[in-house]
Amino acid sequence: MANYAVNSELLKPYLPNGVELDFYEDKTYVSLVGFMFKQTSLFNIPVPFLGTFEEINLRFYVKRVEADSIKRGVVFINETVPYKLVAWLANKLYKEHYIAIPTKNEIEITSLSKSIKYHWKINREWNHIAVNTSIKNEQMLPGSIEEFIFEHYYGYTKINNQLSQEYKVDHPRWLVNKVIDHSIHCDFKSMYGNDFSFLSDRQPDSVTVAEGSPVTVKWKRTSF
Repeated sequence: MANYAVNSELLKPYLPNGVELDFYEDKTYVSLVGFMFKQTSLFNIPVPFLGTFEEINLRFYVKRVEADSIKRGVVFINETVPYKLVAWLANKLYKEHYIAIPTKNEIEITSLSKSIKYHWKINREWNHIAVNTSIKNEQMLPGSIEEFIFEHYYGYTKINNQLSQEYKVDHPRWLVNKVIDHSIHCDFKSMYGNDFSFLSDRQPDSVTVAEGSPVTVKWKRTSF
């Protein structure tokens, strides 16, 4: 996850009704994320042929305050996958913002380090996000940027200016790897629109890598 501090005003048009922006040290962030879906299933039934694939997304961080509880979550600007059927189902069933374009990955793990690279092709050009990390798994430090980025367990979708949806995501607290170096080539304008085009010329404020784990996305969605 490549994390960019951005002006909070930039994100307000994308903010679902009923939630508010979540801040880390008085800053709002968007994250360019690359990861693998592996052994995906629906209702505990494995998805044949389409169960393992890359996703690249751009997301930001929000919270929903209910009485004495705070639900921390994410909102996706866009989610990119390689399969048109997956994108169609996600858009149809969940009212998300998926597109389908070619993707690929390069993952090499040795006894000393990890090399992870995700590619996606838009306007006939391959983009990428890549990292080299230490092999050692570490606990996230309380109050760290890693904890802020990863510890959001709800997803929120803007259906329209009045209606929003909430869903729950369950996974254990992830372990992280120290990032040694990174490389990012992203045509933010083509991928995410004029609002985010300036990020093409910016280095991220931080780059974080997590081990991942089994993840459950709750089927039930709450409208509010």
